Amino acid sequence: MRAVVFEHDEDAGLAHLGPALQQAGFTLVRRFRTTKREDVDAELVVVMGGHMGVYEADQHPFLKEEIALLSERLANERPCLGICLGAQMLAAAAGAEVFLGKNGLEAGALPVRWTQEGMKDPVIAGVKPRTVMAHWHQDTFKAVPGATLLASTDRYTQQAFRLGKSYGFQFHMELGAEDLDRWLTQWKDTLAKHGKTPEELRTQVPKLKAAQAELTELQHRLAHHFAKAVR
Repeated sequence: MRAVVFEHDEDAGLAHLGPALQQAGFTLVRRFRTTKREDVDAELVVVMGGHMGVYEADQHPFLKEEIALLSERLANERPCLGICLGAQMLAAAAGAEVFLGKNGLEAGALPVRWTQEGMKDPVIAGVKPRTVMAHWHQDTFKAVPGATLLASTDRYTQQAFRLGKSYGFQFHMELGAEDLDRWLTQWKDTLAKHGKTPEELRTQVPKLKAAQAELTELQHRLAHHFAKAVR
């Protein structure tokens, strides 16, 4: 089984989710800011994060290509997974408006609040009502047509959704504490523009480390969901 992974920034890859997908039986095929026609028929397409926005597709033509491919896959009920920018692209492919959020940058290790529907979801069921996740986004989107809202935060309502066999996660459920810690240093200039510092947010990293066992279980359940969906 092929899992085609669309990546947009060098340090925004699968992280801990990669081994989970491989253990579930997927062969990972990496694409960096490009698509191939054959990807529309891959068993799974995973769309990762990036610093650009869906509304900047004129500056980044590969975004249009990926959204068109996601739209075609959704129409054919082929499973997709979107994370951060990828979730926004999946939302756009399903007909939702994506835009710059008014509540500022959401970054750090912060809890998501699972909805009642989320707590019943076959992948998520069994988790605690709140789970600490890595966050790094300001863009958001309106309710996805036909989708089930799975999670929210106090800052942004649209945090996770299920659409048929596909899932979108606005937060970075793939990241571990060490990944987030590295991002805090790597993207410190971005934080500074929003009045935040790496030192301030680094105090939250131990919370993500403490949640690692729960995150690992969720990653494996998600990987096995996709494996089951395509078999």
